[in-house]
Amino acid sequence: MLSTRMINLIVPIISVVLGLLAGAIIMLIFGYNPIAGYIALWNGAFGNVYFFGETIRQITPYILTGLAVAFAFRSGLFNIGAEGQVIVGWLASVWVGASIQAPTIIHLPLTIIAAALAGALWGFLPGLLKAKRGVHEVIITIMMNYIALHVANYLIRNVLTDKSDSTAPIENTASLASEWLMEITGYSRMHYGILIALFAAVIMWFLLEKTTIGYELRAVGYNQHASNYAGMNVGKNIILAMMISGGFAGLAGAMEGLGTFGYMSANSSFTNLGFDGIAVALLGGNTALGSVIAAFLFGILKIGALNMPTSAGVPSELVEIDIALIIYFVASSYIIRWTLLRFFKKEEK
Repeated sequence: MLSTRMINLIVPIISVVLGLLAGAIIMLIFGYNPIAGYIALWNGAFGNVYFFGETIRQITPYILTGLAVAFAFRSGLFNIGAEGQVIVGWLASVWVGASIQAPTIIHLPLTIIAAALAGALWGFLPGLLKAKRGVHEVIITIMMNYIALHVANYLIRNVLTDKSDSTAPIENTASLASEWLMEITGYSRMHYGILIALFAAVIMWFLLEKTTIGYELRAVGYNQHASNYAGMNVGKNIILAMMISGGFAGLAGAMEGLGTFGYMSANSSFTNLGFDGIAVALLGGNTALGSVIAAFLFGILKIGALNMPTSAGVPSELVEIDIALIIYFVASSYIIRWTLLRFFKKEEK
């Protein structure tokens, strides 16, 4: 009989395989060669050092937004507001990075802390409303996404600049980019943020699994009434969970502001990093390690897809279909679980 831990490991793998197979069938239906398409995707992610660097660069914010959503899930909350928290974290990091002059050892940590605090602050209000008034966090976090987008645009155009659509570039002392990394990766935009993202995953694991605070957060996520009966402050834990979740998402924004771009532009649409983080968390089983692995998969798919139209003549939009199918199979994981359990019961007989 398969253990629960083994099933939790196998189900996402089967979901990915089924998603890729379904994507291959769709390619065949529309007259494309799926083998050539997937080879082009792989080469687009790892074909040379430049593509490898770009893939790691894309994975970095995905890890952090995946952690943000996963942390909220583990605490019994559904944080749809990671997108807005990414935006305010990006803005805060660039603001501090461009307006302060200080040595790197001071300046860079300040910008990263500012991003995390901005994201945490953006998670505080939904947490407070959920804890004190019972307002569903999905509704308020969706609304906060739009507020973040338009407030950020206003601040860029009217406070940080004089009617310009992009901020001034950050100081070199606040940058996560590195000439050394650029040179060894063919001048890709890979930066040291990947180390911060991996360290954040360790922090999430340690916090949830090895601390009293993490135990309370998980307990509240499992059953708020039982946690309250046991003497835990449910409201405080809800607010804390949303703030920590927002802090992770804010760090994802810092990765873009301090690493990939070095500035922030006024945007008419979302970055989609926060929304993709929901898929990363779901595929990763809402765990720290799972989110890292899922972020690698999504980064590979996103960057590799850019090579598919030129190398195989396959529209890159088909990768979006693959991602959607993978999420569909993850969401239908109970069917996969049921099938696995039925199969192994028959094997035992």
